[in-house]
Amino acid sequence: MILAVVFANSVGNILVERFNGVPAEERLHWRSFLVKLGADNLRGVKNEELLVACHKSVYIVYTILGDVSIYVVGKDEYDELALSEVIFVITSAVKDVCGKPPTERLFLDKYGRICLCLDEIVWKGYLENTEKDRIRRLIRLKPPAEF
Repeated sequence: MILAVVFANSVGNILVERFNGVPAEERLHWRSFLVKLGADNLRGVKNEELLVACHKSVYIVYTILGDVSIYVVGKDEYDELALSEVIFVITSAVKDVCGKPPTERLFLDKYGRICLCLDEIVWKGYLENTEKDRIRRLIRLKPPAEF
């Protein structure tokens, strides 16, 4: 299961978060842990270079895209290899929506569409859509008959 997808800015403020199967009392721990992990390790990392960590029997794959850090946390069948596929789809969708690796301002300007993409990619803790064209079609906000 994909436990969390978290986007943060360069100073560690959470921009978007999606938790699945994580109790509310543990979410604060995960937020602070992921932000600290990024602060310690993402300095000087190139765009979309993947880093991997393991914590409490779960896997974490994270990267930086423009001014935004992206963290994906999974367990069981979502090991580091599966999570690298998930984060690849997410970074591709964000770049597609923004037109380039986003600054924080551009990310926040496109916040709604990014959230729609994220909802189409990860559904209830599982990877649902990986095809860029399908994701683009699903977030158009038009009834299916108008495609």
